[in-house]
Amino acid sequence: MARIPLIALRSQTMPDIKSGTVPPTFVPYKEKRPREYLVPHEVEELIAVAKKRGRYGHRDATMILLTYRHGLRVSELCALRWEQIDFDTGLFHVQRLKQGLPSVHPLRGPELRALRKLKRESPPSSYLFVTERGSPMTTAGFRKLLTRVAECSSISFPVHPHMLRHACGYKLVNDGHDIRMIQQYLGHKNIQHTVRYTTLSANCFNQFWSD
Repeated sequence: MARIPLIALRSQTMPDIKSGTVPPTFVPYKEKRPREYLVPHEVEELIAVAKKRGRYGHRDATMILLTYRHGLRVSELCALRWEQIDFDTGLFHVQRLKQGLPSVHPLRGPELRALRKLKRESPPSSYLFVTERGSPMTTAGFRKLLTRVAECSSISFPVHPHMLRHACGYKLVNDGHDIRMIQQYLGHKNIQHTVRYTTLSANCFNQFWSD
C-alpha cells in the first residue's frame, strides 16, 4: 500500500495559511434537506416564482408544472415532443425511460392553457422545451434553472428535479388514489417503488387517535 506523504495529509487538514481562511466542511445534500419530496404549496410557489423570472418565465413554469403533475423524470421532461401532446382530445402520451411503463394521461385546464401559450411563443421545434438558441433544453440546464428558482423562493433547502416526481407520488397517495393506479400513472414496473409513497402519507395514521 502506497504511503501518503505527510505534506499531502497536512494540506487536507490544515487551514489555508496564505489566504488565512479555513476551507468549509463539505456537507452532503441529503443532510441539508429535511426530505426528498416537495409538498403542493411548495410546488405552487416554485411555479409562481418561475413565472416572474426573465423572458422565459412561462416556459420555466410550464416545465415545473408538467414535471410535477405527471411525475416526470428530468430526462423524460427534456425529451418531450409536441407529437406527444394531443390538444384535440386533451391527452398526453407519456413515454417513460429506465424501462418504465408508458401511459396516456389526461391534460387539465391549467396544463392545456400553459402548453397552448408555450406553442404560440416558442420558436419552431419538435421539442416542447427549447433554449434561447432553439436547441432542446438539457437535463443539466433544467437542474440549474430549478436551483435558481428555488433560491428565489422561501424554500430553505436545496431542491432538485426528482423532488417534483416524488411530490407527485406523495400528492396522489395523500389524495387517496388506488396504489395500482398510481403505479401505472408513474410508470413503475415494480409496485414496491410506488408503495414507498405510502410511508410519506400521514393519512394512513388518521384513525390512530380519536380525540
